[in-house]
Amino acid sequence: MEKILVTGGAGFIGSEFVRQIVRLGYKTIVVDKLTYAGDMARLESVNSKIKFYQNSIFNKEAMQEIFKTEKPDIVVNFAAETHVDRSILDGSEFIKTNVGGTQVLLNVIKHIGIKRFIHISTDEVYGDIKKGQFYETTPLNPSSPYSASKAAADLLVKSYIRTFKVPAIIIRPSNNYGQWQYPEKFIPVIIYKAINNQKVPVYGKGNNIREWLYVSDCAEGIIKIMERGRISEIYNLGGGNEKKNIEVVKYILEILKKPQSLIEFVKDRPGHDIRYSLNTDKLNNTLNWQPKTTFEVGIKKTVQWYIDNLAWLNHKVKYLKNYWEKVYK
Repeated sequence: MEKILVTGGAGFIGSEFVRQIVRLGYKTIVVDKLTYAGDMARLESVNSKIKFYQNSIFNKEAMQEIFKTEKPDIVVNFAAETHVDRSILDGSEFIKTNVGGTQVLLNVIKHIGIKRFIHISTDEVYGDIKKGQFYETTPLNPSSPYSASKAAADLLVKSYIRTFKVPAIIIRPSNNYGQWQYPEKFIPVIIYKAINNQKVPVYGKGNNIREWLYVSDCAEGIIKIMERGRISEIYNLGGGNEKKNIEVVKYILEILKKPQSLIEFVKDRPGHDIRYSLNTDKLNNTLNWQPKTTFEVGIKKTVQWYIDNLAWLNHKVKYLKNYWEKVYK
């Protein structure tokens, strides 16, 4: 089997991808800086079957040495700072990792050469859309420092495809949810707060719409594109589940048998995108792939996972109390 180097492989989506490719028999190398959002516990089930390097993709010398030693066939880049609220507080790390780190990887790949570079982007690079859908050809119009850094990285990848013939593919997934997600994100925040009978913060009136994709489906979709996608192409990877934020909150409260009186509307996020919606005809028609998990099934599995892993959740939340005070004013 081919050797895959996964950056950000101890993160939420990256670790699910790693667990899946290990099961498929791929030789797997993981590189992760292990910031606050990285966790080797996510890789415990496959730890004996991977090779791990703790380092930043912004470290040019380290990346050169790792690539020289491992000689990967494929690189899948999940490494990124990803939380919009943190980028609003301070966007400097987002520029450093998401833009600078991506350029370091591209420069190393340009000189060493690989079969494929799979760059994981986000639907947020398109900005928001009140009606209709985003296509792969939709102009980029990011709203936050986070999405701007990801849009910049996408443009860098496209430039290296054209100028240096780097064999790259860009994938833009919709909002992910599922097991092991760090509890600064919307759904695990709701679950934690509701379990503990605390007020559940909701921006504005909760009418912002997101398209949700279960994390295992996302990883499967990425694998399909990695194996069969066309070099130099962009693929939207959506879940087809559009929900208002307030609908998601109420549904989770219902699953946990908690009262809606726990909902607390807070000051809206600056520049808050109204709605995301991905058109995935390209992926569905050319690679014959669609997600398997409905939102109703996926969210119940997600809630149950956090109930079953309360020790992990509580440990992570210990480091978020001051952060929550800053963002949920």
